[in-house]
Amino acid sequence: MPGITALPSPWKAQRRAVGSKRESSQNNSYQRLSSNRWRPISLKNSAPPQHVDVLIAHGLLLDQLVAESGSERLRDRIYGRAPRLTPGDFPAGVMAPTDDVVRIPTRPLVIGLVPRGSSAPVLWAAGDAEHVGLFRAAYAIEVKVEPFNREEDLRRALMRGGDHGGVDLAALPVSSVAMSASLLRDAAPRVVMLLGRSRGHEQLVARGVSALPGLAGKRIGVEDRSSAWYLLLWSLSRVGLSLRDVRLVPLDDAYSAGAALRRGDVDAAVGFKGDLEGALQEPDTMVLASTADAPHLTATVLVTRGDFAARYPDALRRVIRGVLDANQQTLRDVTATARVLGTLAPQLGDPVQAISQAPPSTLKDNLDFFGIADEAPVTYVELFTSASALNSKLFAAPPGPEAEDTVDLGPLKYVASSQNQ
Repeated sequence: MPGITALPSPWKAQRRAVGSKRESSQNNSYQRLSSNRWRPISLKNSAPPQHVDVLIAHGLLLDQLVAESGSERLRDRIYGRAPRLTPGDFPAGVMAPTDDVVRIPTRPLVIGLVPRGSSAPVLWAAGDAEHVGLFRAAYAIEVKVEPFNREEDLRRALMRGGDHGGVDLAALPVSSVAMSASLLRDAAPRVVMLLGRSRGHEQLVARGVSALPGLAGKRIGVEDRSSAWYLLLWSLSRVGLSLRDVRLVPLDDAYSAGAALRRGDVDAAVGFKGDLEGALQEPDTMVLASTADAPHLTATVLVTRGDFAARYPDALRRVIRGVLDANQQTLRDVTATARVLGTLAPQLGDPVQAISQAPPSTLKDNLDFFGIADEAPVTYVELFTSASALNSKLFAAPPGPEAEDTVDLGPLKYVASSQNQ
C-alpha cells in the first residue's frame, strides 16, 4: 500500500515481544537468543536499538490503517472480536420499580411446564374451556399455561422470556436449574416456590436385567438433563457405575421411554411411571429403581426470570397464592385437577395416580424446603449445590452461581406472613 513500508518477515514476533516487554520496564529492551527466547538489555547510558523505533512507528501506522479502513473484519483479525454484551452482565433488578404502584403484565402471564403430577394444580388454576381458572377468578391475573414435551425446550423458552415468544415462569427440577446454569445465565433464573417432590413418578425399567449392576454395557434410553436423567445418575452411583460404563441413548422427549423399550431400541429406559406401564407388562421386564427409593432426590420448583421478578413482584405473589390454593384444593379433592391433567397428558396414565406419585406441596413444605421455618431432610440449597457440583465433575463445567443467588423468596415470605395474620 502506498506510503507504508513493508516490514521484515520476523516483524510480528519482534513487535509483539518488544511491545509487551516495553510495558513491563521503561529501562529494558529485549534481544532475541538462538533458543527463541528473549533477554533484557539495559538501556541506561546506551542508545536504543534502531528496530525499537521502527517497530513503534509501524505499530502506529497499523493502528491508523485499521481506523481509516473501517473494516470490521480487519479490526477483528488484528485485535480480536469485542466481547458480546448480554443481559446477564448486569443485575437482574435494574428494572425494578421505584414506587409502590402495583404492577402486573398487561398481557397474559405465561407459565411453561412439562405436564406431571406436581404441576397439575397449575393447569387447573389456569382454567380451561369448562371452567374459569382460579388465577383469574380469585386473583385477577390472566395466566396461560404452555405445555412442553422436552425440558430442554422449556429451558430455552425461559431464556427467551414471555415478551419474546417464550415463558415468564417455568416448572423445572432443581437439578435442571443447577446443571443448566450457563444456558440460563442471561435469564438470571430466580426460584420462587416449590411445586412438589417426586415420590415414584420417575422409574428406571429394564428388560433382561434383574439388578442395577447388570446395567453395565447396556443401552439406556433417557431424556438428557431431565429429572429422569438425574434419577439414572443417582441409581448408577449406588452400584459404582459411571456414564462410561453404560451406553446412553438420548430420547426425543419425556414421554418416549416406554415406546423405546417396547420396540427394543434400548435395554433399559428411565421416564414417567405411567409411560412405562405398557413396557412393564412384557416378560422379563422390571423396575430397578424409582424416585420412591429417594423421595427427596427430585423437586420441581417454579422458576422465573430475574427481570420479571424485579418488575412484577405483585404478579408473583398472586401466582404463588393461586398455586398454593390450587394445591390445597387438589389435596382435598383430586377429581377436577386429575381431569385437566388426563386431558392434556394422557401419556402419564391414570392422572390420579400420577398426582399421588408427585403430590403438590403445601405452604409448610415450601417454608421447610427453603429453610425459612423448619428444615426439610434435603433443602433447596443442598439439592442445588450437589447438582451443580456434579455438573462440574461430569462435564468440567465452570462453577455455577451460589444457590442463594438463584432464589427470590420475597413473594413467598409475603404470602406466608399474610396467611399467618
